[in-house]
Amino acid sequence: MTLLPGLFFAVISGLIGLSASTELRRADYTATCQEIATAVSSASKVYYNGSPQYTEDNEHWASSSSQTSACSFEPANAQDVGIALQLLAKDQTPFAVKSGGHSANPGFSSTPGVQIALFSFSEVVYDSNAQTATIGIGLIWDDVYSKLEQYGVTVVGAKTTGVGIGGIVLGGGYSYLSNQYGLSVDNVVAFELVMPNGTVANITNSSNPDLFYGLRGGFNNFGIVTTVTMKTYAQSQVWGGLITYTADQWDAVNTAIANYVSTVTDPKACLYSTTDYASGVTVILTILFYDAPTYPDGIFDELLAIPHSVEDISTRAYLDLIQTLPANASSGLRAMFHWVPIEQFTSSMLQMVKNQTLFYGEQLSQSSGVLISYDLVPLLPSIYSHSDTPAAFPSLRDSGQGYSFIEVYYGWTDPNDDEVMLQVGAESAAYMKQFAVDAGQDVANALLYPNCAPPGTALTDMYGDAASTLHSIRSAVDPGNVMGLTGGWRF
Repeated sequence: MTLLPGLFFAVISGLIGLSASTELRRADYTATCQEIATAVSSASKVYYNGSPQYTEDNEHWASSSSQTSACSFEPANAQDVGIALQLLAKDQTPFAVKSGGHSANPGFSSTPGVQIALFSFSEVVYDSNAQTATIGIGLIWDDVYSKLEQYGVTVVGAKTTGVGIGGIVLGGGYSYLSNQYGLSVDNVVAFELVMPNGTVANITNSSNPDLFYGLRGGFNNFGIVTTVTMKTYAQSQVWGGLITYTADQWDAVNTAIANYVSTVTDPKACLYSTTDYASGVTVILTILFYDAPTYPDGIFDELLAIPHSVEDISTRAYLDLIQTLPANASSGLRAMFHWVPIEQFTSSMLQMVKNQTLFYGEQLSQSSGVLISYDLVPLLPSIYSHSDTPAAFPSLRDSGQGYSFIEVYYGWTDPNDDEVMLQVGAESAAYMKQFAVDAGQDVANALLYPNCAPPGTALTDMYGDAASTLHSIRSAVDPGNVMGLTGGWRF
């Protein structure tokens, strides 16, 4: 049974209040903290409320995703992660695993128990012979791009600044490079995985194809990943950046985007346009990207010719382009995401998104809605065809159909508005998907992207028939259901 979004949110956020029994459990959780501190090596640390490290470990990009844990644990090596997992299992203490802390779903990487923060896994090791990079899961992608820049290479990671490694490589990972190389999960070569029984294993397609399949899209159902090894690609300077339009140019921008998606098939080109509504003001922020120092004439000319208020476009380093979009400006708000797969951004589809933005922007401004955003991400239909190795997400590669999508983001301040924001976001997403279906687009059974699916989403809506296979893999690797003590999508 799927919980109603509001009820689900209330339960996992602890909005029903702390009872005496909960306080007793907290004391038990602290005992587990002390056990971990005693058992692990001196390089690993346990922190308690009041210390700066504890605050950093528990803090999330969305304030609605943070909880007050009994303690935080910063392991220095995979072996100490294994020791902690065994103690957590013994005591049946809830825990959370945080990479970058960018998940908007409450309880997915936060807990009232032991908060595990993987910041110490912060190395980037480039292997020029294998053309791979081994990346610590505690980094953000900005760090990885910066480190690899000196070697003239990059990896397929997040398209916005400030996002952690874990959710991307374990959940899917759409990038400006995805039209050329696929999703992040398509480019993983190996995972260092701390198994639920505490042992450390190197998981590859040859060593353990079932786990390799499950980890690429299946998140933390199979243990805790500490490092990931990915394919690298030669990376020159790129052309592009941010261009900003005011609302009076909205129709012209929509026409230009529709023309772009109907004519441009160059996999080096990418466009990402976000419409932000805040306090009655609409701003359209569009990232133009071409994977070369210059772009071919004609691809972006129509968008560049539209009068605009801000232009930050040049030939630049890849990281510099990533950082042009102010994605962290909304950090600290309560937040929700939703995701609408579509086949193509037609003029009527873009007009519909405009209407949704205005309708819900005005409606939610009556509450504590600070910002609503409808993000347009057109991609080539071949996006899922870049790997011959099956992955948990997307699990329907056989269809041969890759999807563009609309990413819905709402940010607000008042916890009392949590339920209405989730309900309205779901209502808007459902309307847009049905609009696409009614227009003849074959998206009725398209799977939702797990990183942008809201609380309460059914597993089959994200993984389809693969959900039962993933459940079997998890049961085999975690018969004691240790990973059931943590949050996230559970098989």
